[in-house]
Amino acid sequence: MTVSVSQPPDGNERMHHSQAAPPPTPAFTPHEGRLISRLRTPRAVQRYLNALPYNAAGGPLTLRSFRGVVRHQTAHCLEAVLLAATVMEQHGFPPLVLSFESVDQLDHVLFVYQQRGRWGAVARSRDPGLHGRKAVYKTIRALALSYVEPYVDATGRLTGYAIVDLRTLTRYDWRLSERNVWKVERMLLDYPHRPIRTPDHRVTQWRRRYRAFVDRFPDDKPRFFAGEDGWSELPAPFRQVVGRGENRRNVG
Repeated sequence: MTVSVSQPPDGNERMHHSQAAPPPTPAFTPHEGRLISRLRTPRAVQRYLNALPYNAAGGPLTLRSFRGVVRHQTAHCLEAVLLAATVMEQHGFPPLVLSFESVDQLDHVLFVYQQRGRWGAVARSRDPGLHGRKAVYKTIRALALSYVEPYVDATGRLTGYAIVDLRTLTRYDWRLSERNVWKVERMLLDYPHRPIRTPDHRVTQWRRRYRAFVDRFPDDKPRFFAGEDGWSELPAPFRQVVGRGENRRNVG
């Protein structure tokens, strides 16, 4: 596959949780404090998020903080990031967001972290290929590239990515606010993204494959992507896989 992504600044590539400044000490409730103490690793946070229903916006749109997610027990992709960032910040990881831009403006975000010099991610999505990643990627660029192929559907195509440190919102309570934290979304939308350039013929090929899959299996999700060994554990609805090749899919 020929795909190019502009390299992020060297400082971002070298960031490690042991280099992070001491985390703030928000006024967590006893229940929140116990939850944070229990979720000590990115894997534990991913499992916690996997068990929550996806916030599919059946009612008014929301953008809840960590506190709001814990209270309502549901999360969409950015709400999942805010929970993961708040929890892992208390364990020494900087609250870093990997933001993707798509040609159809259906963007996606992930919490990203570094362990033993490798990058991984925690995420929630309605698509199996857009969840988290194990910490096996040498660079943020390589981590970002692992989402390029799974992102292609009837309209989606990644066009850019950015790494954003939520600590830049110094006086904004994105961790514990009782209200929707729309300022986080606005910051991510306005943040300069580095381009992801994928050859048109590859995207055309992937999109044709996706449409053929949907025609055959309208109620299933495709699982014919390369690199799935780098994916994090998926939510239960995505764990039953059947078929081979272009027919490999989630059912349930």
